[in-house]
Amino acid sequence: MRVLAIDPALRNTGYAVLERISAPATRGRAGYRALTYGVVRNAPKLRQSGCLVEIRQRIADVIREHQPDVCAVEGVIYVQSYRTAITLGAARGAALLAAAEHGLEIYEYAPKRVKQAVVGRGAADKQQVAFMMRALLGLTETPPPDAADALAIGLAHCHATEPGKGLREAPEPI
Repeated sequence: MRVLAIDPALRNTGYAVLERISAPATRGRAGYRALTYGVVRNAPKLRQSGCLVEIRQRIADVIREHQPDVCAVEGVIYVQSYRTAITLGAARGAALLAAAEHGLEIYEYAPKRVKQAVVGRGAADKQQVAFMMRALLGLTETPPPDAADALAIGLAHCHATEPGKGLREAPEPI
């Protein structure tokens, strides 16, 4: 199974593709590796419409290159500014459009659930998430915060859908 994970934002959209692996080193349990991860960085002077096109295009490129089976995305978070909410929603929409255009089922995870799954604490900070992604996925470097968040979203989806877990609330595609 390959999972495209997205942490959407207008200026810095994190993305990652994780793959489930079985190997003697995992002692019979499912293991995961990061095939790619990074951040779609949009310049501050680029108009919102240009940012949305860039997000959609870069996510589509990642999908074509790595052929994921599903997409996992961070759920909508509460923000006090309606302008911020609208901007985040637009960036999320651009990323999800790329996934939907390629026929991927899309799953949504609340930020606290993601942090709980990968750090053990729903209130973990970005540095803790990045450190855990490096440790859990055996990365040689600590990923940038937005990419680390995407890796965490992907890993949370992998854990939520792992065969034999017997989850009471299996995720449903959106």
